[in-house]
Amino acid sequence: MKVIVFGATGMVGAGVLRECLLDAGVERVLSVGRHATGVRDEKLREVELPDLLELAPIASELGGYDACFYCLGVSSMGMTEAEYRRVCYAMPMAAAGMLVKLNPAMTFVYVTGAGADSSERGRVMWARVKGATENALLRMPFKGVYIFRPAAIQPLHGIRSKTRLYQFFYDALGPLLSLGNRWLPQYVTTTEQVGRAMLQVARQGATKRVLENVDINAL
Repeated sequence: MKVIVFGATGMVGAGVLRECLLDAGVERVLSVGRHATGVRDEKLREVELPDLLELAPIASELGGYDACFYCLGVSSMGMTEAEYRRVCYAMPMAAAGMLVKLNPAMTFVYVTGAGADSSERGRVMWARVKGATENALLRMPFKGVYIFRPAAIQPLHGIRSKTRLYQFFYDALGPLLSLGNRWLPQYVTTTEQVGRAMLQVARQGATKRVLENVDINAL
C-alpha cells in the first residue's frame, strides 16, 4: 500500500506517520506539509509546500497512491471563523479535489473531532466548520471516505502537541489518560491507535463512514 499523509508534523499526523513507517504492508509514504518532519526512513518522501491551497506545483508527485490520511488542523483558539475555515475546510477540500482526479480508487481518511456539527448550523464555530468539511468530503467520489472523530488523544512514543495548553494537559494527566483509554474507550484514544485504525480502514474499510472515538479504538 502507498500512502499520503498531510500534516505529519502535528501530534496526530506524527503518530499516523510512525504507524505507517512501522507497518510492513506500507510500501511508500509521501508526507505533504508546510514543514519537514525531521524523520528519516527509506520508505518516506517529503514534500514541503508553503501554501497548501495551491497543490498544482506538486501534482506530479501525488499520483499512484492507495490512501490519504489527512491529519492537518489547528486549534480554533484566537482565530476568526474565516481564518479557521481556510485551514480546516479550504485546505482539505483542495487536497481532496486534486487527489480524487489523480487517484479515484483511493481511500481518503479525514481527522476531525468529537462534537463536530454535521448540521453546520450550531453555535460552536469549530464544530460547524468541521461538520461542513465532513459533509463535503463524504460527497467526494473516492473509493472510500472515512471521518475520524477522536475525543481525547494521548500522545505516545515521544510525540508532543504543538499547542502548549494541550501538551500541559497531556503531561499532567498522562496516567489518567492511560486508564481512560483502557476503561473509557468512548472518550480516550492514543496516537498509536488512531494510526493503526487508519491503516485498517484503508485496507478493509469499515461498517461506518463516520467513526467516533470508541469505533477508532475498536478498529
